[in-house]
Amino acid sequence: MEQELLELESEMRGWRHTLHRYPETAFQEFQTSRFIMARLDEMNISYTTGLAGTGIVAQIGDGRAPRIGLRTDIDALDILETSDLPYASTIDGKMHACGHDGHTAMLLGAAQILSRSESLPGTVYLIFQPAEEFEAGARKMIEDGLFERFPVSAVFGLHNWPGIEVGRAAVSSGPVMAGSGSFEIDITGKGTHAGMPHTGTDQILAAARMIESAQSIVSREIDPAEPAAISFTKIHGGTTFNAIPENVELAGTIRAFSATSLAEIRRRLEHHTRAIGQQFGVEVALTYTPGYPATVNDPRYATLAASAASEVLGDLHVGDQTPPSMGSEDFAFMLEQQPGAYIWLGAGKDRAGLHSSNYDFNDELLPIGAAYWVKLARLVLEREQASV
Repeated sequence: MEQELLELESEMRGWRHTLHRYPETAFQEFQTSRFIMARLDEMNISYTTGLAGTGIVAQIGDGRAPRIGLRTDIDALDILETSDLPYASTIDGKMHACGHDGHTAMLLGAAQILSRSESLPGTVYLIFQPAEEFEAGARKMIEDGLFERFPVSAVFGLHNWPGIEVGRAAVSSGPVMAGSGSFEIDITGKGTHAGMPHTGTDQILAAARMIESAQSIVSREIDPAEPAAISFTKIHGGTTFNAIPENVELAGTIRAFSATSLAEIRRRLEHHTRAIGQQFGVEVALTYTPGYPATVNDPRYATLAASAASEVLGDLHVGDQTPPSMGSEDFAFMLEQQPGAYIWLGAGKDRAGLHSSNYDFNDELLPIGAAYWVKLARLVLEREQASV
């Protein structure tokens, strides 16, 4: 396989750079999908299109059990690229700022190697998923019959991770990424002259009190052993310096690793805002939107993922020392349906962070990621076959 990867590395770089030039966002990945299909056609790999619109599921093997799924994300972000790369985005206001271009290239590389294998003990489904960023493309693929049409015993994902050295991987048994939800709070009262606040209600002060009060939810009302976060990310109100506005809008997000904690934070946030609204004599409308569930690895498959990564990187370069992230990942929806594991591959300690306008996927990861997918597929299928 090492020789195959050496021959493929340059090709994977070319694929990745092409995808980087033409980023497409949620459910609009039409050119990206055509690119993937063209590569699969060149490899003589059969595939099915149309799940979640632009999603693709390719099949390697004759469909017999055991069957597993390898998932990658294909969408970009609504971010203006500020790099001067020769393959920088050609689409104004859109870029691959999270490395999904690299993820796609790695799975295509693995597809080429796996498709040439004559001893694959089962079936591998390659899941090219749209709309990971914000729009829950994984859930949409599931709603479109992903696991009914392509039944698997386990499903796997990965993500490049700036902050971890290249050549290292983090594999956790249990929570990897947080569950999330977003909220909007609309505060309405009687606006008045700033010099005569007693003649109206103070929506600005009510908003400030809500922000301050909400911070005690995590620190005082959630078990300290349960990681959680609540952050306000938007404040809007007023147009001038000498008038208290009638309306103030707040928005933010909550994060936790358990559905119980998410539900409790939501309940307590509603209580706090309602009580403060009554205190200030203002009307409060809170709208809560559930986000992604927590991404939780199955212990057995996390162990197999760590074993596969160790075969590629060496035992000393794979561990679970990296704490789970408060970021969210819609692969969680797949792990709710089927057991599996999601790992992080180190992208370098000095790289720009994910979702940065000058982020660029580290091409050193391409052969590492492709090799991991191949090792993982063979290892899991062999173990699944032995347990039948």
